[in-house]
Amino acid sequence: MAEQANSSGLEDEFATLHEFVKAAKMKLSPERWDYVVGAAETETTLKRNRYAIDSMAFRPRVLRDISAIQCTAPVMGKKARLPVMLAPVGGLERLDPDGAAAAAKGAGLFGVPQMLSSVSAPGLEATAKASSGRKFFQLYRRGNDQATDEIVDRAVDAGFEAFCYTIDSAFYGRRERDISRRVSNRSIIDDGGDYRQQSLSWSEVKRYKDKHGHKLPLILKGIQTGEDAAIACDHGVDGIYVTNHGGRQLDHVRGTLDTLPEVVDAVRGRAQVIIDGGFYRGTDIVKALALGADTVAIGRLYLYGLAAASSMGVARVLEILEHEIKTCLGLLGLDGFAGIDKSFVHPAPSLTMPHVHSAFPLLNLADEGYGGR
Repeated sequence: MAEQANSSGLEDEFATLHEFVKAAKMKLSPERWDYVVGAAETETTLKRNRYAIDSMAFRPRVLRDISAIQCTAPVMGKKARLPVMLAPVGGLERLDPDGAAAAAKGAGLFGVPQMLSSVSAPGLEATAKASSGRKFFQLYRRGNDQATDEIVDRAVDAGFEAFCYTIDSAFYGRRERDISRRVSNRSIIDDGGDYRQQSLSWSEVKRYKDKHGHKLPLILKGIQTGEDAAIACDHGVDGIYVTNHGGRQLDHVRGTLDTLPEVVDAVRGRAQVIIDGGFYRGTDIVKALALGADTVAIGRLYLYGLAAASSMGVARVLEILEHEIKTCLGLLGLDGFAGIDKSFVHPAPSLTMPHVHSAFPLLNLADEGYGGR
């Protein structure tokens, strides 16, 4: 495949991904920086996300024709430039004045979908208008059934292609970076709305599928066991989103890449499998697909691009990620994702002390990384 042209215009300013981390930290206040990089309590879950990825080594094959490498892959049934999407993140307006609309523009410009968080300004319709790219909508359930139904209809009218419930947020994780600064980022709970995540159950999944399943495919975000993945598939769920909320909810759970194999085994091809959790590099994306994921959602990584250079920053992050993925595929002896499977990876000891930026060894971690002030 011929190299696709870059369209961000930031090739000279940002040549590597870690440069976005540095630029974002320089632009953000300490409180907003902590919001981006922090996690719950001891931040063990965040570290385990990286440890799981770093504890998987490649088994490259040689003497294969890789003169034409194809990085495109389907995301929720339709072709995307990469098997990647932007994860839903609340409060994007804290990182860029245009918030989720700027992220949508960057994703659309590059050619991957955005999943919009219901707690990110400027909201559903305005974000949809900002980009011609593909869009999925994520909801924290609030209000009664009628309120949810109205949001589904608004999403359909605005051109969203899938609907997602976040299901791991019955309680808001204790994010001690925020607590220690006496800063509240709990917008989904603290704004006086009728927060109903604690009453969310499989009955609501059934209700959605019965009433809205013909309108928008349903994704469940927050599945961390094979048992729950199987139940979701039995309910006809279209997308199984493996995540621990970037380590920001329950502390001391497994890294998502450790969780992935049992979920894939339980799903048995009945739904698309999406994963996030510490995925920062092209090699990370390839490992996830080798272990059975269909799509990788990036979170913090695109936030650095957004904070550093708005929508063009998001697009440039994706351009670099694409280059890394193509290089990885080629050196594995693959001309695309069609032939990838678990034979290309093998467990191996991690050689890196895991933390939020351990994927970027060129950072001065005392200044730019985990706990930097």
